[in-house]
Amino acid sequence: MQRLGSMIHQLARYRRQWEGSMKAAAASAASLEPSPTAPSRLTETQDFGPNPGNLRMFTYAPPELDALPALVVVLHGCTQSAAGYDYGSGWSVLAERYGFVVLFPEQQDANNPKRCFNWFQPGDIERDRGEAASIRQMVERAIRDHGVDRDRIYATGLSAGGAMTATMLATYPEVFAGGAIIAGLPYRCATSVSEAFECMFQGQTRPAQEWGDLVRRASPHRGPWPKVSVWHGSADATVKPLNAGEIIKQWTNVHGLSRAPSRNETVDGYPRRVWTNDAGEDVVEEYVITGMAHGTPLATGDGENNYGVAGPFLLEAGISSSYHVAQFWGLTGRGVSKKPASTTSRTIPTEKTLPSTPASQERRKQAPTSIPDVGAVIAKALKAAGLMH
Repeated sequence: MQRLGSMIHQLARYRRQWEGSMKAAAASAASLEPSPTAPSRLTETQDFGPNPGNLRMFTYAPPELDALPALVVVLHGCTQSAAGYDYGSGWSVLAERYGFVVLFPEQQDANNPKRCFNWFQPGDIERDRGEAASIRQMVERAIRDHGVDRDRIYATGLSAGGAMTATMLATYPEVFAGGAIIAGLPYRCATSVSEAFECMFQGQTRPAQEWGDLVRRASPHRGPWPKVSVWHGSADATVKPLNAGEIIKQWTNVHGLSRAPSRNETVDGYPRRVWTNDAGEDVVEEYVITGMAHGTPLATGDGENNYGVAGPFLLEAGISSSYHVAQFWGLTGRGVSKKPASTTSRTIPTEKTLPSTPASQERRKQAPTSIPDVGAVIAKALKAAGLMH
């Protein structure tokens, strides 16, 4: 009982820390005053196929697309919406400039009261199950609708969305050419509510081989593997920066790379570490944003490579993670040459649903008795934290 009491005390402390972060975000969001008349750039597709995770699907396809456009799946963080994260991160503006399609899965309150993707629930993070399966169905629908190049499909996300990005890369590595995990966690760091809090606020250290095995066991795929970009603020108090190093261990192991980076450099004033494969290709990178708290790093304003608008968990840092991630994936070398009008002149969007227009393309073939009482006590103590259904 003493051990149980200590566990509940620790989890309650994590809960208070989590609730504080969420309340601060809500207070900041309230000051942004979105316009009720401003349309979102995003279009909702309601019937995209089996939806075991009960998610919503939104996309943006710019007027000028490549003949075989790339697709970027963007996963918002807790308390956020698809439209809000798009506005803040600038992904649809990048898509317009460079001629690719963006897909935004959106969490629903019925699944998670804080609108976090359930990156810690086994039923949502395994291949062909739950939220992971829903997102995979959305990808297939976007491929058919927009004639997407199957060799250029990517995923990125913030926080819970970053952890779900890791899930998609692990469970469907044959689908994704690359991913970007921002303030996120390694795949299968947690498979319960209590483990989720531990991973976030304390971190979990494992040998690289063990982390890599979790990815290898997630699918029958045996390579090639997605290239991975990892971003984390050094002052993140919501998801401990230790997690960035563990993600690096996981994916360098999957790629069969040394723990030591191939090179170190500075980009826009921040350290970047890069791991290169035998072919000389950059396949894993890590950015540590010195002094930054929990969020997606932005460079706002009218600069040539500035995108997004600052807000809760969308932080001005003088470096645009969205742009640099797109560059890492090779998406910035084609498309229209002129940058669209800055997002800073737009009003914060509200969601608006419109019908999507499908385009034909052939679908590729795919591959002890006291424990319940303890669980009930923990669940009761933590349910308000937004990490339980």
